[in-house]
Amino acid sequence: MQAFESPDPSATSPPLSLGWREWLSLPALGIPSIKAKLDTGARSSALHVEALHTFRRDGVLLVRFDVRPRRRGKRLFSCEAAVVDRRTVTDSGGHRAERWFIQTEVELAGTRFVTEINLTDRRAMLFPLLLGRSALCGRFGVDAALSYSCPRPSRIGRIPT
Repeated sequence: MQAFESPDPSATSPPLSLGWREWLSLPALGIPSIKAKLDTGARSSALHVEALHTFRRDGVLLVRFDVRPRRRGKRLFSCEAAVVDRRTVTDSGGHRAERWFIQTEVELAGTRFVTEINLTDRRAMLFPLLLGRSALCGRFGVDAALSYSCPRPSRIGRIPT
């Protein structure tokens, strides 16, 4: 079992500042790199998914979905994760919708941590992933003057979930 870094509330040094958009990876989903908008105004994180289906295995509710890490890319990743919750989310336009939430690993700026992400249709958005303040809080600051301030993650293999 791998240890994950979590924010240390007693730490006195300021969190690492990242740009408003960054490359990151979702290792447990097998996604080696994906563009993300870092948004301190959004509470939760949201991932664009296609062909979402829920099912049960051994009494556990799971969700299967496809992720296209590039907006117009051809590469499609088939993913599966346990459902954490289904909650109502209000988007930036004030529209409310029920969304499935999963918990997964994120690797960003050399740090690997687990966070909740809701699954939704973001095809009209520029970034397939929005990383909200609950994932950023205590780990990273966001400097709107910066963009792609850390290197793009290297290719990774699929990590069993």
